[in-house]
Amino acid sequence: MPKRELVEKIARLKAERGAVILAHNYQPPEIQDAADKLGDSLELSRFAAGLPAKVVIFCGVHFMAETAAILSPDKKVILPDPAAGCPMADMMCAEDLVALKKKHPGAVVVTYVNSTAEVKAESDVCCTSANAVQIVKGVSAGKEIIFGPDKYLGGWVAKETRREMILWQGYCPTHRKIYPDQIRELRAAHPGAVIMMHPEVNPEVSALADVVLGTGGMMRYVKESKAKTFIVGTEVGMVYRLQKEYPDRKFIPASRHALCPNMKKITLEKVARSLETLEPVIRVAPAIAERARRAIRVMVETA
Repeated sequence: MPKRELVEKIARLKAERGAVILAHNYQPPEIQDAADKLGDSLELSRFAAGLPAKVVIFCGVHFMAETAAILSPDKKVILPDPAAGCPMADMMCAEDLVALKKKHPGAVVVTYVNSTAEVKAESDVCCTSANAVQIVKGVSAGKEIIFGPDKYLGGWVAKETRREMILWQGYCPTHRKIYPDQIRELRAAHPGAVIMMHPEVNPEVSALADVVLGTGGMMRYVKESKAKTFIVGTEVGMVYRLQKEYPDRKFIPASRHALCPNMKKITLEKVARSLETLEPVIRVAPAIAERARRAIRVMVETA
């Protein structure tokens, strides 16, 4: 089916179903264009929780749709491709976390939202890259902190908060494709550009940045900045959103290889099929969801 017809079909089905389409900043351009709301994990979590709509088409990866389902048990949350997973989330399992907690009784478990529902259920509080620093600052002094699954985000937060943390050794394969030499070359080629890096990059890369921000923070930073050129150190889908919203600025990807294959699994055809069938629904066992919801709510309520 031609793209124009697909877009029209999605609009018609969305109205018939009373559905809302949410899309992460890393989604393909055509999915971003079809979405009712774009954002980072925190923005979309907050938005989904407050929606009156009963059907949510979540264009992102599995843990994001799972988080929305936990926050909104009364809604039908649909992930157009259930195979759109997150390698980082898969690097941390609940059984291993339970074992680590036994070795550190009394430790506060701060878990990145890029994690499974089962891991969230074993956590005290969740965070996103946007509010991880604030969450860790809120942990009582003297308390041990277990942080996972992202060792790079955790290391950056530890540096910003001056807190020692027990770091899980997970990471984002996509952000690991941004290298220091690339940034040095881009700095030399664009001496007036602002270098924005996501905290999921390795510390050698983030040390070369002018600012370290999650994707929501990047949007706000560009809005308030007087700079005209930005080097964007995150998944390449973010460049499309920035360029669309700020056409008078120039945005350069830090690495064109920083492309998340899972984020690109969502297509217009799959969105249309999900609206037709109202499948596949993301479901979380009630007992797991109840425990995970407590940790997620703190994340959603933290500025």
